[in-house]
Amino acid sequence: MPREPYAWAVTHDVDAFLARAGDFLRSRPALHTVPLTVTHALRTRGPNTFGAPAPVFGLLERDGDVRAAFFRTPPHRLNVTSLSEEDADSLAARLADLGHDLPGVTADRNTAAAFAEAWRRLRTGTSAPLYRHDRLYRLDTPAVPGPVPPGRPRAAGEGDRALLARWYGEFAEAVGERTSRDADEWAAARIAYGGITLWESPGGTPVAMAGATPRIAGQVRVGPVYTPAPFRGRGYAGAATAEVGRAALASGADEVLLFTDLSNPTSNGLYQRIGYRPVADFDVYDFEDAARPAGVSL
Repeated sequence: MPREPYAWAVTHDVDAFLARAGDFLRSRPALHTVPLTVTHALRTRGPNTFGAPAPVFGLLERDGDVRAAFFRTPPHRLNVTSLSEEDADSLAARLADLGHDLPGVTADRNTAAAFAEAWRRLRTGTSAPLYRHDRLYRLDTPAVPGPVPPGRPRAAGEGDRALLARWYGEFAEAVGERTSRDADEWAAARIAYGGITLWESPGGTPVAMAGATPRIAGQVRVGPVYTPAPFRGRGYAGAATAEVGRAALASGADEVLLFTDLSNPTSNGLYQRIGYRPVADFDVYDFEDAARPAGVSL
C-alpha cells in the first residue's frame, strides 16, 4: 500500500490492509469488532461477499504507527474507527477527492458526528440526518433470564437452511434495513461454522434464533437475534441469546459482544438482565444526497 495524499493510504486489497492495520484492529478488539469480523469474512469467503463493487480499505499512519482505519463494502455505509475532528476532515477530503459517493457513516458517537459534519461541508447542500443510536455491550457475568421458556437450544443445520434464509429477510425488514446479500448464501455460511443457535419448542418447532460471528482476536459478536412475530413475548430470544453467550465463553472466547438499537428498550433491558454491560455508543448517519444504504451485512 503506497502512501497517499492527506496521510490516508487507500487500497482494495484486504490482505495488504490487514498486513498494516491488523495489529491496530486487534489491539482494541471490542471497539473494532465490526472491521475485524468483516475483513475476516472477506478473506475467507471472497471480495464479493457483501456485494459486487470492490470493498475499499484505508488507514492513517503517523510516526510509523497506525492511528485509525476504515472500510466500506458497497453499498453499505462507511465504517471508521475513532478519529479526531482534524482526521475526520482529512478522511472526508480524501474520499471526496477519490470520487466516493458515500451513503452514510457508522462510527463511535463523536467520530460519526465529526465525519458527518465534514462530509456535509464538502458536499454543499447535503444534510446528514442521524439514522440510529447503537450501544455496544460486553457480556460480564452470564445469567439466564427467568423463567426459562419451554424447549431447548440447538445448532442450526443444513435442514434449517431455508428457514434461516427466510428469517434473515424478515429480520432485515423488522429492523428497517435492506440487504444486498443473498439470504441463502448467508444461511449456508452461518451453518458452515455453527454460527446460528435455534431455540425450538418441546415439539421441535424452531421459534427463535441467535447468531454469532466466528471468534476473532478473542472476541465473538452476537447477532442477529430474531423471533418471528407469532412467537414473541415468551422469552425465546433471551434464552437463545444467553445460550450463545454461554457457549462462546465455554469455547474460549475472551469477550462476547453485541450491538443493540438504543431506541428499543425491550432488547436493551433484556441484554442487561442476562449479563451484558455497556462498552460504547455508536451512531449511524445517512447522507441525503445518496441512495438509502444497505444496513444488514453479516
